[in-house]
Amino acid sequence: MSISRYIAVAVVRCSWAATRLPARQHVHAPVDTLDVLGPESRERLALEGLELRLEHVRALSILVVMRTLLIIGTDKGAFLARSDAARTAWTIEGPLFKGWRITAIGRDGGRTFLGVNSFVYGATIQASDDLAKWRQVDGPAYPKDGTRKLTQIWKVQPAGGALFAGVAEAGLFRSDDRGDTWKPVAGLNDHPTREKWMPGAGGLCAHAIVGDPTNPQRMWCGISAVGVFRTDDGGRTWQSKNRGVTVVLEDKTTRDIGYCVHGLAQDARDPNLIWRQDHKGMYRTRDGGDSWEKIERGLPSGFGFPLVREPRRGALYAVPLESDEFRMPPGGALRVYRSLDGGESWAPSGKGLPGEHAYDVVLRGALALDAQDPPGIYVGTTGGTVYASRDAGESWQALPFGAPRVVCLAAFTE
Repeated sequence: MSISRYIAVAVVRCSWAATRLPARQHVHAPVDTLDVLGPESRERLALEGLELRLEHVRALSILVVMRTLLIIGTDKGAFLARSDAARTAWTIEGPLFKGWRITAIGRDGGRTFLGVNSFVYGATIQASDDLAKWRQVDGPAYPKDGTRKLTQIWKVQPAGGALFAGVAEAGLFRSDDRGDTWKPVAGLNDHPTREKWMPGAGGLCAHAIVGDPTNPQRMWCGISAVGVFRTDDGGRTWQSKNRGVTVVLEDKTTRDIGYCVHGLAQDARDPNLIWRQDHKGMYRTRDGGDSWEKIERGLPSGFGFPLVREPRRGALYAVPLESDEFRMPPGGALRVYRSLDGGESWAPSGKGLPGEHAYDVVLRGALALDAQDPPGIYVGTTGGTVYASRDAGESWQALPFGAPRVVCLAAFTE
């Protein structure tokens, strides 16, 4: 049962009990007790007859305490940052996998996955059901006698009832047992254009995975510096979807590759509506990638890496850099840009980010949202600072610790 239904059950049953009680025969549950009780405890209180007079029921406010868990992946391990209910105070735990580079963070149900890189053991996925005990899963991996080498886990993402991992050297792997074992998605990994794929500055990497909530057979995958591919048949075949985007590495014999996608964001209510931060600009498609249009009004530059969308209000967030040549915030001012109209226009969000002498980069995985209302926005820099906004970008504060170089972030509600 959802939290909202627990609240509804408690209020209705309290109201019923209150109408059948004489005056003064009521019990007050202290507010601080309600604050710490979980949904099951609140339901039990209701079933046991929490006695409130009707006039008190009208003033009843059951406070559901929701806190944010922010997992911070860095060059030297993962850190767990936990907020208070107001998201103004934070505690820091870690590092997990001390000295290992954390390159991806994902969650499927209650299971958390970390993509880790070790100088000794290479690239692996570690899984945990409680964030305390971790185990290495079986795969993903390329054949040992093959020419491709798995050098990094870039993405772990649920889609279409399965779990997918995007890796470098570019490839896509699928798990149907919650990440315990993995198998290659041959339709993409052995695509007819594969021999002509070229790496970008960050390598040849499959780093963006977007599913279709209305159709489990449909999915998009972004590969640098190749482009966006879409499958409509559950991964058996893939089509390049880059018309309208400026090519970066043109191949004169193999068309529709050579595009360097940096990030993808989708409207879950309209899966064909997707936004794309690319090496050559900011783009939007309304037809599932069949065509793209540039949307940069208000942005100081079309170049940047991360892109996320907040589902309730539809706000988009991006972090522009000066250019491909000068990869630093424009004018030395770190700004998270926000669009409230689907990308038609952009403006810098809020106050509290450094307005001068800021030259750190925000990597493609280092911008995240939580699921609270209003949403929390989190951005981590290569200089090791993590900034948080608890009001959808209106104001920002730095978290109280200096991290190693931030590679990726993910926010969850506890």
